[in-house]
Amino acid sequence: MKKHNLTKNVVAEAFKTSLPVLAGYTVLGIGFGILLQKAGYGVIWAAVMSITIYSGTMQYVGATLIAEAASPVTAVITTLMVNIRYAFYGIPMIKHYNGTGLKKGYLIFALTDETYSLLCDGHYPEGEDKHTYQFLVSLFNHIYWIVGSVLGNVLSSAIAFDSKGVEFSMTAIFIATFAEMFRTKENRAPATAGVLISVICLILFGSVYFLIPTMMLIVLALFALRKKLEKGGEINE
Repeated sequence: MKKHNLTKNVVAEAFKTSLPVLAGYTVLGIGFGILLQKAGYGVIWAAVMSITIYSGTMQYVGATLIAEAASPVTAVITTLMVNIRYAFYGIPMIKHYNGTGLKKGYLIFALTDETYSLLCDGHYPEGEDKHTYQFLVSLFNHIYWIVGSVLGNVLSSAIAFDSKGVEFSMTAIFIATFAEMFRTKENRAPATAGVLISVICLILFGSVYFLIPTMMLIVLALFALRKKLEKGGEINE
């Protein structure tokens, strides 16, 4: 019989599962905290943004939007385009979150790329409540990000150092991920389409305005390629 209460075992198992995310989220969170502090916003802002937004890519972009006093419309459209990828792997997670009750709202909110990779297989500790396990894994990952953001902001305000290049950390993560996927995947159509669209939009719209049209066209391209990818086994729900 499954246990439906919080036990030491389920906490320990969830923490163990989340450990691969610990270093990455802490380091990237520190980078965000540094950028936000350099933009003139202190530790309270770092904590609040990481608690309520909890999107690494968008928070990095958000620090720039805040520093440049971007309009609300620009912020909303950019957020939609940057985070629309969650729709692709969020829908398959619905079946895993059925029956979660009051936990469902937080589980949906806390679903990030890394959390998805840890929970998408549906496995959980034998004899334990899987929804408690899912909640704890999501919560631990969220805590790592918050701690990293706050720590980076505090360190940046307390220690004078050259933060040039910190903003490239998230870009570096995406480049590494892209390179690995391009190297290992047989179907390289999505990656190729993404690169071509990005380059074309950069030429047409310039570095300041290319992001939104690029994201829109990439989303359209992925929808157009969906049937081909499904046949090739690249998309599994």
